[in-house]
Amino acid sequence: MSRDVNDIVMDQMVASDWPEIRSIYLEGIETGNATFDTEVPSWEEWDQKYLQDCRLVAKIGKDVIGWAALLPTSSKKAFAGAAELSIYLSKASTGKGIGTKLMTYMIAESEAKGFWTLQSGIFPENKGSIRLHENAGFVEVGVRERIGKLNGVWRDVVLLERRSRVVGLD
Repeated sequence: MSRDVNDIVMDQMVASDWPEIRSIYLEGIETGNATFDTEVPSWEEWDQKYLQDCRLVAKIGKDVIGWAALLPTSSKKAFAGAAELSIYLSKASTGKGIGTKLMTYMIAESEAKGFWTLQSGIFPENKGSIRLHENAGFVEVGVRERIGKLNGVWRDVVLLERRSRVVGLD
């Protein structure tokens, strides 16, 4: 199957996409550099955790090859326009511009839904993800040193943030 960026279709995520989303998430977990999670949650747990708005999948034909979704950063009303971005690509889809296309769609979708800040926490070793975020206008806010343990090892997280140029300017 071709994995060319021109063949990619962006679509709203639906529950029936979960098996492929789960598989991509598991690939990320297995790298040891994508998440503090050590196992994939159930669809019900995942669905409860992520915001209902801004859930996207990248597809070639009917095959999901990447996904992006937003997590709330706070329950406070004042932070309703700030969200944490999760973005994952299948291992076979990295390095082909697909992440850039998915990120571009997510930014547009998030701004259309009123989000003025997107943030991501990324392990410093995940240089491809950091580069993807920086190329999309995210800037490094700082490094959260030894913020959590993964498999018994303290890990740092680079905190990146993107402020909208069209939402939240008042």
